[in-house]
Amino acid sequence: MKTLSKEEAKELIKENKSTIFSATFIKKDGTNRLILARLGVRKGLKENAKPRPYDPSKYNLLCVYDMQQAKQQQTPSPYRMINLNTLLTLNINKTKYIIK
Repeated sequence: MKTLSKEEAKELIKENKSTIFSATFIKKDGTNRLILARLGVRKGLKENAKPRPYDPSKYNLLCVYDMQQAKQQQTPSPYRMINLNTLLTLNINKTKYIIK
């Protein structure tokens, strides 16, 4: 496994915009979460939706499309935020990374 900094991981995810990746991070409640996600998905977005009341990048958050939630369709929205400050691992392009 290779090692990346949090900023390098963020750039790697953004460079591979339409690539499906998995990441492990610590949720706000302190539990670990494994997510299978993708950037750049517009499915299910409403045309007249209100804009976000905050800028996620200011809080080091990344909005992704959760592929597992979309498949189950149990929640109203499959979009999730990944906290890049608590990112632990990243699997992208068949390469595993540990985030330091």
